[in-house]
Amino acid sequence: MVADRLKVERLAFGYPGRVVGRDVSFGLAAGQVLCLLGPNGSGKTTLFRTLLRLLEPHDGVVLVDGASIAGWARRRIARVFGYVPQAQPGTFPFTAREMVLMGRTAHVGLFASPSVRDQRQAEAALDSLGIGHLADRPYPEMSGGERQLALVARALAQEPSILVMDEPTASLDFGNQVRVLSHVQALARRGIAVVLSTHDPDQAFLCADRVALLHDGRLAHLGPTAEVVTPATLRETYGVEVEVVTLTRDGRTLRVCVPSLEPHPG
Repeated sequence: MVADRLKVERLAFGYPGRVVGRDVSFGLAAGQVLCLLGPNGSGKTTLFRTLLRLLEPHDGVVLVDGASIAGWARRRIARVFGYVPQAQPGTFPFTAREMVLMGRTAHVGLFASPSVRDQRQAEAALDSLGIGHLADRPYPEMSGGERQLALVARALAQEPSILVMDEPTASLDFGNQVRVLSHVQALARRGIAVVLSTHDPDQAFLCADRVALLHDGRLAHLGPTAEVVTPATLRETYGVEVEVVTLTRDGRTLRVCVPSLEPHPG
């Protein structure tokens, strides 16, 4: 049995004085991709912020390699977790290169400057996502999709063992969505444990080993993607009728969701 790199046990999460979700438990091994699905307001972002200790849990525990992270310093957390938040307009005129280089902060000593290796890691992260030519462009002047790719590059520059991605394809065009999902799979092959959220169940079919379906702050379903993403669970969660169609391409079995535009009677 493969040991879990990340393990969440009976987690209750939210904000001071308000619980958003509770009784959430799951494990994620090195090299696995877990996709978190759920409607708006179900608690996905709040759960991610709790995994990263940006919010303290109301109950339960987050473990990395069997050890609770409750007492970890921020620098130690940053050396393990890479975080890709939802893209936001920038305020300060940092260049894309400078934004990505910030991902090396956990590896740079106090009062030290980024090393040549740090610079190379930042450049490599930009190049790997096809935005090396934007390295000198001010972050606020980049498009929403370009800013999102820069945030992904910043997380990659951290060299994390666990990557948390909050709707990483939300503002990307179709081509860049595919590129990011391709990188997710490549990172998993390198042994990184990846947990990401999305509003598109087709993306779970493309890149995820397992799916966690969050509904009203509780984990309604958890398991292999094909077992969790079904017409019944999507109807239960989103209130829409969906047919899951199986296709064969190049000897591979692929699944896609085909929603009905007719309103669900329930």
